[in-house]
Formats: sequence, C-alpha cells, structure tokens
Amino acid sequence: MASISSPLPVAWYPALAVLTVAVGLMLTASFFIYEATVSTRSRSLAKELTTAAVASVFLGFGSLFVLLASGVYV
Repeated sequence: MASISSPLPVAWYPALAVLTVAVGLMLTASFFIYEATVSTRSRSLAKELTTAAVASVFLGFGSLFVLLASGVYV
C-alpha cells in the first residue's frame, strides 16, 4: 500500500495560513463595510451572498492551515 502524503509541502502551511486568513478577514471587513454604508434599498443580495461565501471559504481553509501549521493534523 502507498502511504498518504500531503499534496502541498509542509513548509508552506504557515504562509498559506497567514495568506488565507488575511484574505478572509479582508473580505469579511468588506462585507461589514458594505452592510453599514449601503442603504437598504440599494443592496444586492447576490453581492452579499458572494462576498460572504468567498470569505467563508478563505476563513475555512485558513483555519485548516492554522491547525496544520501548529501540528494538529486533521
């Protein structure tokens, strides 16, 4: 049987953790700023859902890479 290995080098985990968490937090901040500044009548549901979904994906992968970089293999 072949052993299971990561498709990414382990040395990349900290950098990927910082990058994906940073992008996710920037998108989350963008979402909150959009909600606070745009009037209720001119909001776009598609833009809200897209921004929230992309931020969620980046924060999900960011938390995964944070765990992997700290030695918690999930």
